Amino acid sequence: MDVLLRSARIIDENSKYHQQTRDILIEKGVIKVIRKKIELPPKCKEIKINNLHVSNGWFDTSVSFGEPGFEERDTIENGLRTAALSGVTKVAVNPNTNPVIDNKSQVEFLIQKSAGSAVALFPIANLTQGAQGKELAELYDMKNSGAVAFSDYSRGIENANLLKIALLYAQNFDGLIMSFPQDDSIGSHGFVNESPATTKLGLNAVPNLSEELQIVRDLYLLEYTGGKLHIPTITTAGAVKLIREAKKKGLDVSCSVSAHHLSLTDEEIASFDSNFKVNPPLRTSKDVKALIKGVQDGTIDMIVSDHNPIDIENKKVEFENGLSGTIGLETLFGSVSNLVGIESFVKCMTTNPQKRFGLPPSVIEENACADLTLFDPDREYVFEEEMIRSKSHNSAFLGKSLKGQALGIFARNQLVI
Repeated sequence: MDVLLRSARIIDENSKYHQQTRDILIEKGVIKVIRKKIELPPKCKEIKINNLHVSNGWFDTSVSFGEPGFEERDTIENGLRTAALSGVTKVAVNPNTNPVIDNKSQVEFLIQKSAGSAVALFPIANLTQGAQGKELAELYDMKNSGAVAFSDYSRGIENANLLKIALLYAQNFDGLIMSFPQDDSIGSHGFVNESPATTKLGLNAVPNLSEELQIVRDLYLLEYTGGKLHIPTITTAGAVKLIREAKKKGLDVSCSVSAHHLSLTDEEIASFDSNFKVNPPLRTSKDVKALIKGVQDGTIDMIVSDHNPIDIENKKVEFENGLSGTIGLETLFGSVSNLVGIESFVKCMTTNPQKRFGLPPSVIEENACADLTLFDPDREYVFEEEMIRSKSHNSAFLGKSLKGQALGIFARNQLVI
């Protein structure tokens, strides 16, 4: 497919065109020419959008779709289209399915289901058999089949020795181990943050201590074993401090933060709207400020949507009984880009996750493969239900004012806009 992007402002700190406005000609999936003005070739689709910005394709490293097993929440096909229209060209898909992704056949199923999509799908396989936290799954086989990391999504690893063995074993094939930051002996019965705002509501709480104790343990194990550790969706100021100190010591650790933890606080819980029930729970404004600073100073490596569609039967119920999770692909950019800064956002969605998850680096230059996200960072709007493209509508951002909107992607020789 041949496409000409008109007057696109390029955001790519590794490109000589960074912060320059240029026409970009794409032929057969390759960036052929970047100039101030390009004549429109025959049989070439012209894209001309006011305030068009372009970056390397965004990589969201925490996405759930439901399939297999929970297709009523969403399917891989619709989920990938939602990702594309949300500016995402690559997704790492969590293993919270039924059956779980704990063997090579399930890894290969996910990859095969995504064939032909403009969005590349990279499976995150379960760390333990059946996601039960007792025995390691067949990590090496799943790595060879295409798994990019190993995680029991949204479940803490209680057995410290199990995590120790995983970190040691995965070094044989450069595997990335993920450990959800929650000590279940403290936080397993709670579903909101422990703070004055939530205590008044009489709801069971998950204190910051639950997250930070688990991170301290995991970092100590990493220092002992070596290897590569990723801590997903951190939420507290203390967690940011712990990881910052670990990086200064030279530990090979990375972490991510979700868009909703960067932009929402636990005060939202007062409405008892189950769309705000997420795991980890929303924290205080003090924590949010520390997370934003962590993104800006490079302590936090990645921003994720933590997109988790939940069907209405399991979400539109009493707060205590609803499942945790919010969809987030559609609001990923608009909810946080202007909080952390456009360049920080793009780095956390491109360079950093590509490097950590073992993908080749990308740069916007002539003769490079076109893997691009199109967006307008200044467009302001209120997020309404009709803007949702997911099958499930459990969004924590319904009715929220957002700034910045993804317009689509060009990837794998396909334009989705």
